[in-house]
Amino acid sequence: MKDLPHDLPQPVFSRSFGEGPRQMLAVHCSLAHSGTWRGLCEALEGAVTITAFDMLSHGRSPDWDRQGDYQDRNTAAGLSLMPKGQPIDLIGHSFGATVALRMALARPDQVRSLTLIEPVLFRVALEDDPEMSTRVQEENRPFLDAYEAGDEALAARLFNRSWSSGAPRWPDLPETTRAAMTRAIHIVPACDGAVYQDRPGVLAPGVLEAVDLPVLLLRGSETNPIIGVVNDGLLRRLPNARSGVIAGAGHMVSITDPVETAAAIRDFWSDTDRETAPEGR
Repeated sequence: MKDLPHDLPQPVFSRSFGEGPRQMLAVHCSLAHSGTWRGLCEALEGAVTITAFDMLSHGRSPDWDRQGDYQDRNTAAGLSLMPKGQPIDLIGHSFGATVALRMALARPDQVRSLTLIEPVLFRVALEDDPEMSTRVQEENRPFLDAYEAGDEALAARLFNRSWSSGAPRWPDLPETTRAAMTRAIHIVPACDGAVYQDRPGVLAPGVLEAVDLPVLLLRGSETNPIIGVVNDGLLRRLPNARSGVIAGAGHMVSITDPVETAAAIRDFWSDTDRETAPEGR
C-alpha cells in the first residue's frame, strides 16, 4: 500500500449533523459537498452524529493545489478527523467510497464498520470484466473530449448526466450548483490513477483479503452496470463483506433514497453489533 502524507498542506472544511451516540465519518461523492449527508442523518433518526468534510475543490474547502495525489490528499484529510479512543462507522459514496476504503485500510483498528455506496474503484471491473470496463470508458469519451478541449462547463454537464439518473437535469439545477460542479470537474480525470490504475495498491494480493472489519456494499438497482461488477468483485475480495441493492435507485442513492439507505445501514449495524457482542449478552 502507498504511504500517505503525514501533514495537511491544505486543511479541509468539516461539519457535523445529529447528536446520536454512534460516531459516523462520511465522505461525499465527486461534484457534491458534505451537506449531502444531512438527509441520511435525518433518516437514521437520532442514531448517529455524522462528521462530514468537503473534499478539496468542493464545498467550503480550498481548491486543490494540484500537488500530490488527489485521493491521497483527501484520505489524509479524512484521517485527521477520526476521533481518538473511540470506534467510528465509516461511510463513503462513489469516489468518496474509495477514499473511505483507503482510510479503513490505514486505520482498521479505529473503524467499527465500513459502508461503501456505489464505489467507483473501476480497477476491479478492469480485472474482473474487461469488456464492461472498456465499454464504460468508451461511453465516457464525450466527457473527456470536452474536458481536454477546455470546456469544463460542458464536461461537468456530461459527467452529471452520466451519473445522476433520477436527479434534476442540468438546466434545472440552480446556477450555484452548476458552478460548483464546474469548479470541481478537474478532479475527475485526476482520479484515474486511483480508480482505474489502482496506483495505491488497494487490489494488490492480500490487501483486501486481510480486512476483517464488517463492510456493507450498497448500490442502486438502476445504476450503471459497472457498479454491480465492482461491488461483486469487492464482495469476493473482502472476507467480512455483504452487499445490498436499493430498488429503483440510481448512482446517487444515498441522496435520492436516504430512508431506504438508512434502513439498509441499520440492518447491517444490527447484525454486526450482534455478532461482536460479548457472549451472554
